[in-house]
Amino acid sequence: MAGRGETLAVAESLTGGLVAAELTSVPGASRVFRGSVTAYATELKRDVLGVDGALLERHGAVDPEVARQMAAGVRRVLGAGWGIATTGVAGPDGQDGMPVGTVFVAVAGPGGAGKVAPLRLNGDRAVIRMESVRRVLTLLFGELIENARAQDTEQNGGN
Repeated sequence: MAGRGETLAVAESLTGGLVAAELTSVPGASRVFRGSVTAYATELKRDVLGVDGALLERHGAVDPEVARQMAAGVRRVLGAGWGIATTGVAGPDGQDGMPVGTVFVAVAGPGGAGKVAPLRLNGDRAVIRMESVRRVLTLLFGELIENARAQDTEQNGGN
């Protein structure tokens, strides 16, 4: 990302800042990382990140479209080229009718609507949270690779 002059912002719920901590553990992260919003409370997802209030009322915070809107919202709010988000249930109890281990991770980039990955994770709270971090970063990496390929194709006349 740094080599391409791209920036990243993070919206977190169940991971509570672990994604931002992982990113900032890398020397030079400040060239890419704009910041993060830990929107643990549902109303913060709506009021800070711009997640649709009716969607939150209908489905709760553990929903793929909520994850997508969180990623797009943090990208917009923090002025980044890319946004990633985590929302889900780490336990010990279910939430919004969803069982422990239900997680949605999302990425929103400069090219469009973004991508959401639904996860069904096993393990205790710590394992679910750390695996969510790993999966959202893996999703981001995949989208960055895809975006770079699309840019290369564009620059080479579509060949």
